[in-house]
Amino acid sequence: MNIKNEAYRIILSGGGTGGHIYPAIAIANELKRRYPNAEFLFVGSKDRMEMEKVPQAGFKIEGLWISGVQRKLTLKNLSFPFKVSNSLWISRKIVKSFRPDIAIGTGGFASGPLLYVAASKNIPTLIQEQNSYPGITNKLLSKKAKKICVAYSNLERFFPKHKIIKTGNPVRQGLLDVNNKRNEGEKFFNLQHGKPTLLIIGGSLGSRRINELVEKELDFFDTQNIQIIWQCGKLYYQQYKIYNNTKSIQVYEFLNNMDFAYAAADIVVSRAGASSVSELCIVGKPVIFIPSPNVAEDHQTKNAMSIVNEDAALMIKEEDLDADFENKFSLLLNSKEKQTRLSNNIKKLALVNATKDIVDEVEKLLKSSSPSK
Repeated sequence: MNIKNEAYRIILSGGGTGGHIYPAIAIANELKRRYPNAEFLFVGSKDRMEMEKVPQAGFKIEGLWISGVQRKLTLKNLSFPFKVSNSLWISRKIVKSFRPDIAIGTGGFASGPLLYVAASKNIPTLIQEQNSYPGITNKLLSKKAKKICVAYSNLERFFPKHKIIKTGNPVRQGLLDVNNKRNEGEKFFNLQHGKPTLLIIGGSLGSRRINELVEKELDFFDTQNIQIIWQCGKLYYQQYKIYNNTKSIQVYEFLNNMDFAYAAADIVVSRAGASSVSELCIVGKPVIFIPSPNVAEDHQTKNAMSIVNEDAALMIKEEDLDADFENKFSLLLNSKEKQTRLSNNIKKLALVNATKDIVDEVEKLLKSSSPSK
């Protein structure tokens, strides 16, 4: 790979959940490898997890006072116009001060004001849309964006066709070789070799319904003679940590070593956020998706169905968990043939060069403008 000397100034915005944060960090890391002299600035939402995770990854971040509109009537919605106005004002100050050569948005409410302001200043903008059904922020931003990198086909319904490039979603680089890390993963989590391992991940913030399911099924899991790695989320850790190291269960607030967790797992139970789906395609483990119904346009169900329709995963809706989970899980656990089929099929859907391909598109836009001096 050629290392370039240009001192580009690159601004990235996205956050609220890990599904928006980690793609942005992956893109920034690849750009930093290519352009060591580049300067980076992230813009996120105040009091959201990006304000912690981005600095941990070694990048600077500014926060906006912004959040989405609540789908239910609530007093919080009254503050939304003021938040938008304030965030646009702060975004103008950030863009004027930082003088970016390009602005990259990976979704989340903070990317709206920031990319809108950048585009209005004729700064090239690129959107990375992770989902099979875009949110309102990226639909609006697409009108001014120069390029739109997507992970699914048939998004011409939402975006201008000539701007779309199908790249896939960026994933953490450590996941690209998890199949060679099984022994390391078992050692890291102190797991019993040869005993089936279930990995449960409810998204970066945790899932109340999945956690309730796991607690309800603890005795069932015990009868299945499996060991469990359970990421319950920051919001729920205090409630569920009492089960840590009982009945072969390990409970975590957050898993920082996802490569080892995926490597050690035989079966994964997961939400169907776009980044999780993309990671699981690369990891290639049998998975049961439990989509969150509490997201815009029910996009997690659409994400999951795009995999299920290829006979590459199972899906159980939240409303069907009590009736279906034990039966579907048992059938999967006890059928090596089914596990192998799902694993092979989901690997076929992986787009392993997503980060590289997205940064290639970023480079094209950068070369169309003059680098900062």
